[in-house]
Amino acid sequence: MTPVREPTIVVGADGSERSVEALRWAADYARATSGRIKIITGYTVPFTILVVPTYTQADYRRDAEEVLQRTIETAGDVLEGIEVNAHVVEVRPALALINAAQDADLVVIGSHGFGGFPGMHLGSTASYLVHHSPCPVVVCRGSD
Repeated sequence: MTPVREPTIVVGADGSERSVEALRWAADYARATSGRIKIITGYTVPFTILVVPTYTQADYRRDAEEVLQRTIETAGDVLEGIEVNAHVVEVRPALALINAAQDADLVVIGSHGFGGFPGMHLGSTASYLVHHSPCPVVVCRGSD
């Protein structure tokens, strides 16, 4: 008999309320399925750093690490008892999540983060994942 493998759940973390909800949902799912969670925060360094170098590459990475940590802390103790790996990746968030999803069983993401326009139902990162993910995607809307 083939042993059952614990599912790997990838979660996008951008510090928004919806990404916190996505992390909480993923934690409930991981607990129910004995799964493990991989939390990903993707970021890019804008080309303007070459023109006006007031912010360094290290500053952008530090900000991304703070966003990741804030998302985890805001989610509370829901991750207790779950195997969790958290990563900051210097690549556009949608691509960071797609890359992480290559070996995953599920991706969980908030419907949209801080960008976009009021009334938007699906942000660009969530839309990209829905259309390009190599595994199923759960989109957490949160409360509107």
